[in-house]
Amino acid sequence: MSEKIHLIYRRLPNRILERDDEVIADLGDVIVAKSRFEGMLAPLRVNGVEVIKNGYYMLYFTFVGENYDILKVYDEEGNFRGLYVDVLAYTKREGNTIEMLDIFLDIFIFPSGEAFLLDEDELEMALNYGLIDRETFEFAYSVAREILEKLKRGDFPPEIVWEYDWRD
Repeated sequence: MSEKIHLIYRRLPNRILERDDEVIADLGDVIVAKSRFEGMLAPLRVNGVEVIKNGYYMLYFTFVGENYDILKVYDEEGNFRGLYVDVLAYTKREGNTIEMLDIFLDIFIFPSGEAFLLDEDELEMALNYGLIDRETFEFAYSVAREILEKLKRGDFPPEIVWEYDWRD
């Protein structure tokens, strides 16, 4: 039986996703696990292209202490669709439990390297409705900008992302 990791994924104001996923590699501060997309109300389209839908596979990389995670997305046939990056307030680990707090902004990176910042409207609404403060709003943008700048320089994603495949 393979090792499992318990994921607690929080999103303001009160959304919590909990699940147990198969661990591919546990490197201490980096956990590589796999899962499938399910329960999505609608497929995710980026720049007119359907990139994620129910039934697609993900290999995800959790970086303890970092402010992002990376989902390596594959369709049902195993074709690599791109990287989905969540901007996070925190990523914590306690034993076999990972907890992260999503702060709305996301980035999708196509296999070509073209990147799109997503959910800016959700971040703006969270600020307007008082779910986050101005500091958190600015922090989310600073994390996203840093990731996009690293991507342009060729310093993102971390090399480990290319070392694993969903078939592992």
